[in-house]
Amino acid sequence: MKKELQGRILAIVAVLLIALYGMFFGLDLPKLDRSKPLVNQLTQHIHLGLDLKGGAHLILQVQVADAVNAETDNLAGVIQQDLKKAHVPFSQVIKADPTNRPQQVRVDGVPLANSSAARSLLDQKYSNEYDISGGSDGAFTLTMKPSVLTSLETKTVAQAIETIRDRVDSLGVSEPVIQEYGLGKDQILVELPGIDDLDRVKSIIQDTARLSIHPVVGGPFPDEQAALASAGGTVPPDQMMMHGSGNLATGSDADAVYVLQRTSVVAGNDFRSADPSQNQNTGQRIVIFTLTNEAGDKFWEYTSANVGRSMAVVLGSRVREVASIKSAIRDRGEIEGTFTEDEVTNLSKLLRTGALPASLTYLENRTVGASLGADSIKEGVTAAVVGVLVVMAFMLVYYRGSGINADLALILNLIILLGFMGYSTATLTLPGIAGVILTIGMGVDSNVLIFERIREEIRAGKAASAAVDQGFAHAWVTIVDTHVTTIFSAAILFLFGTGPVKGFATTLTFGLLANLFTAVFVSRTIFDAHLNKMKTGEMVSI
Repeated sequence: MKKELQGRILAIVAVLLIALYGMFFGLDLPKLDRSKPLVNQLTQHIHLGLDLKGGAHLILQVQVADAVNAETDNLAGVIQQDLKKAHVPFSQVIKADPTNRPQQVRVDGVPLANSSAARSLLDQKYSNEYDISGGSDGAFTLTMKPSVLTSLETKTVAQAIETIRDRVDSLGVSEPVIQEYGLGKDQILVELPGIDDLDRVKSIIQDTARLSIHPVVGGPFPDEQAALASAGGTVPPDQMMMHGSGNLATGSDADAVYVLQRTSVVAGNDFRSADPSQNQNTGQRIVIFTLTNEAGDKFWEYTSANVGRSMAVVLGSRVREVASIKSAIRDRGEIEGTFTEDEVTNLSKLLRTGALPASLTYLENRTVGASLGADSIKEGVTAAVVGVLVVMAFMLVYYRGSGINADLALILNLIILLGFMGYSTATLTLPGIAGVILTIGMGVDSNVLIFERIREEIRAGKAASAAVDQGFAHAWVTIVDTHVTTIFSAAILFLFGTGPVKGFATTLTFGLLANLFTAVFVSRTIFDAHLNKMKTGEMVSI
């Protein structure tokens, strides 16, 4: 009996030491900074949420229609190339309604004699992802299948999350929260602890940096009316008007308009690297970029066939440079412009981390000040300490000597909970502190169930050891039932809740698991140790 008791005591001491290590060191090697208070050492390894640490909170809406438009724009260009290679005549490949039906592409002007060949080519290459209709009048319509459309939208949100994460990492933010927001469709939650410059965060995150290179059809024109007049009053569906920073050929700062082919030669995802640099001759800041192998081959093919023609570098829906193709270009190029040092650095960074697949709009953005977070910590900790002291005092008064047992178990419960938080990547939020306080109440409730059952057994005339045995045996089932039920409820909150709610669910779950250990195993060990020292016939103080 004594060996078993000693083994249980050693197990409790081991758990206590492991929990203390987690509180102050986490998973790091032990290195206690004596120049800092213990409270600061503790908060270094327990991850604080946005409401406690302060920072930026944003909810973003991903405009997935942009990604669908980009996909079908590319499709239109590929179909044109395929039809030309197959020697199938056609008048145009366009998107008749990019705003309302971005998932549709139309092929017009196929002679009836070539209709069968065109249909066969389209079916062979595109029927897996597109529904193909028409053909009797020389026009075919390709509509993206619903399953493909849904998959593209899901992929777009996932890619946006990864791109935002890469960009946030470049800001040096520690422990950011970037995830799909469960309360809306195609929405992203971004929480950046310790960041208070919301404007800089928004510029880094939202800038799509969709650098693309398009063939120039006409321009520069002084305004849109002049551009429309040159196009015969209407810009064809496969072309688009784009504003630029003046007449780029003469260096004018006046706004100008260009007419470009809608389908790009090179797009954002084709860039392998980008670095800030400076033109050795003019001193102008530039960005040197390198294309992927596949994009380089495509660019070489285009520039080889279009020597002497112009192409426009488009960035952020604006023409930043227009260049004449003097010779074939493969995979390296430069972007020139009136960039500031910060602009050329940010542009390089954005191109390196990849273009966002779609634009973003802000549904919510706010900052939480560090002082507010510090006040929340102070008030939350004060509430927890006051709650613990009041409960401990009540247990001592109401259960006398056994109250010491309950208080020791309660203190160990809190230490284990904080140790869990130190070891894990879980985040402590203000509702999480409420979960800690609730855990205190659950812990005391378990002790009350056990102690009241022991009292009943003593009133029935049983000896102290038998009363303790029966008290724990009968209360055990009820304690497990209440804890498991609450843990299931916390799991639902964690799965479907947002950040602060997840913090509450996390601390509550960890606390309940710790309480099962302390209220049953630890309290029973303390009782057994006390019973071994009691004289025969002596009754426990309860």
